[in-house]
Amino acid sequence: MASIAKEVADSSCAFPKPVGLVAGGETVVTVIGKGVGGRNQELALSAGVRLQGIEGAVIASLCTDGVDGPTDAAGAIVDGKTVERAMRLGLNPEEYLAENDSYGFFSKLGDLIVTGPTGTNVNDISVIVIL
Repeated sequence: MASIAKEVADSSCAFPKPVGLVAGGETVVTVIGKGVGGRNQELALSAGVRLQGIEGAVIASLCTDGVDGPTDAAGAIVDGKTVERAMRLGLNPEEYLAENDSYGFFSKLGDLIVTGPTGTNVNDISVIVIL
């Protein structure tokens, strides 16, 4: 997701801005840490690391049932300044990724997407917006 956003944000890309892209499906996370989170929060955290410094790019990833993994969040949202904001708070995103603790990371930043249970489980949705 971040690679797509970076390519579109690049001025040499063929897409005229602003651009909005929507993707569906479910990612897979290999859990090795002891943190809490879900696949959409993990996708967002990983994308946030790769988007660092990219102006005008935002990625949100969420599940349609409103429950991502064992959490009350549907997912999370990141942009090119997410890592910078985190570092100012003493949060190292790489450490949170290593512990699979995306929920802990985003709850401290206030960037969780919390919808409550929706009663619908169609798919996971990721949205990329580049201005």
